[in-house]
Amino acid sequence: MSLVETDDVEGAESISLHQRILSDIREKILSGAWAPGHRIPFEHELTAHYNCSRMTVNKALSQLAKAGLIERRRRSGSFVRQPQSQAAVLELHDIRIEVEALGLPYRYERLERLRRRSSAEDRALLGLSASGPVLALEGLHFAGERPFALEQRLINLSAVAEAGEVEFIDIAPGPWLIGRVPWSEAEHRIRAMAADDTVADALDIDPGAPCLVVERRTWSAEHPVTHVRFIYPAESHTLVARFTPSQG
Repeated sequence: MSLVETDDVEGAESISLHQRILSDIREKILSGAWAPGHRIPFEHELTAHYNCSRMTVNKALSQLAKAGLIERRRRSGSFVRQPQSQAAVLELHDIRIEVEALGLPYRYERLERLRRRSSAEDRALLGLSASGPVLALEGLHFAGERPFALEQRLINLSAVAEAGEVEFIDIAPGPWLIGRVPWSEAEHRIRAMAADDTVADALDIDPGAPCLVVERRTWSAEHPVTHVRFIYPAESHTLVARFTPSQG
């Protein structure tokens, strides 16, 4: 079974196999080439096609399933499913997949990038005990022509020095960090807010409109990596979490 034509090798070194598999399958689904109910090639077929480990394929398929693009059935394989309108699950994920799961084209636009010495507020947000270099980023995630979420992020450059050399124009900082920094712990905080003038202008909503705010901090081996604040128009976003009873 042929999945995609062989891509040009030039420039491919910078794209992980994981991201390439995600992009290839996502394009097939969103373009309509693979209709709902279409069976995705089996893991061993994808492993052979991409010349990669089964773990890499499994990771990509799991991420697509969590985004609602495919359905995985035990012993039967994976199948294209209808995108669901509910989106964010409290996991580290790529907003691009969340948007495209809604059947809409995704775009990221960087609004601001500033490298600086951490302020007292920066240290409180990141959980830093001492001053150090940070990268402050602000950007917009779009779903079609509409703003989907405003992202305000701090990156601890003492933990991720190479981030200071990245412009984050062609890629949002979230997937870049997930692909390069093994995170060991994450914390989410969820709250509501009324949009001030700045947020309202960015999200193209009325000042005072209700917004859903998801704040996240991540650590790698006890070192603070990033603090990010996602601000969503409340009327268009739902958080969904599934859990089981705790043991003991």
